[in-house]
Amino acid sequence: MKIEFTAFPRTVQGTGASRRLRGGGKVPGVVYGADKPALPIELDHHALYRHLGMEAFHASILDMTLEGAKEQVLLRDVQMHPFRPLVLHVDFQRVDTNKKVHMKVPLHFVNAEICPGVKLGGGVVNHVMNEIDIQCLPAALPEFIAVNLEKLELGHSMHVIEVPLPQGVELISRLKKENPAIVTVQVPKAIVIEEEVAAPVTEIIGEVPAEGEEAAAAEGKEGKEGEKGEKGEKKEAAPEKKEAGKKE
Repeated sequence: MKIEFTAFPRTVQGTGASRRLRGGGKVPGVVYGADKPALPIELDHHALYRHLGMEAFHASILDMTLEGAKEQVLLRDVQMHPFRPLVLHVDFQRVDTNKKVHMKVPLHFVNAEICPGVKLGGGVVNHVMNEIDIQCLPAALPEFIAVNLEKLELGHSMHVIEVPLPQGVELISRLKKENPAIVTVQVPKAIVIEEEVAAPVTEIIGEVPAEGEEAAAAEGKEGKEGEKGEKGEKKEAAPEKKEAGKKE
């Protein structure tokens, strides 16, 4: 994909000047490299913000028109406002067609839905990395690198050195040495549903008294109740004797 944009020379510099540019819908920036002096530039914010939403704008050779002349550049840095959709500053690097460039290129994962780990094993694809660092001549720079997952098994992973790279493209030395995983297929975490459990019933088991013991206990209870009754009757009889004495 060929992407073109227009930049303008920036004649004023400094914090205050940059703030005024942003207030007028412009973005301050700089273009450097290719054995040429760095040049302050400014760009239209609306057009730049629209381009930044394109994946290819971040990993492709761009055609920048500046004062009527075209230059090939790479987007190197973007500074955004912490919470507003506002571009604060942007850096571009001129491209030297005879020198290799180092770029982060996005990864596009394909055939994830038909790989054995997903289709047969019920696994979930986990993207450990979404871009990798490569180096190549500008003419060989790809917009993205496709990663085919059609043979990935459950519990297995794919590492960077297993990814086929386009001709003329190679991994940076650090990635070759470390060889990190870029994607895995794992068993999904089970959702545990707590079931209501009935409260346990505690059963108290004791010795069953013999028939004789039951009878003795019953007789003892009746005896005590009888004694209580007799005592009550005696207390009630006492006043009658006193009354009989008085009559005599």
